[in-house]
Amino acid sequence: MMFRRRRRAGEAGDRILWGDLVSLGLIFPISITVGFFLGRWIGTQFGHPQGGGLLGLAWGIAAAFWELYKMARRVVRWDAHETRRIEKDRDRHEPEP
Repeated sequence: MMFRRRRRAGEAGDRILWGDLVSLGLIFPISITVGFFLGRWIGTQFGHPQGGGLLGLAWGIAAAFWELYKMARRVVRWDAHETRRIEKDRDRHEPEP
């Protein structure tokens, strides 16, 4: 006989949050690399590959930090939601005096 563990309501949200956080480890190097090489290619078209590379690098860094900012906003919202859920569960299960 197998016993199944009862699922918590927030488990799927927890996995999504962890997936988003892990993806930040890929977003930073990919956006910086793509920004640099795209900027270098565009700079080559205009005769300034080094300047284009620097502008592309700055663009990639800005894009990476924008993603970090969006992720931080999602984490703060998730944390507030979980805190409200935990407090509601605690209030529901506390015995009345």
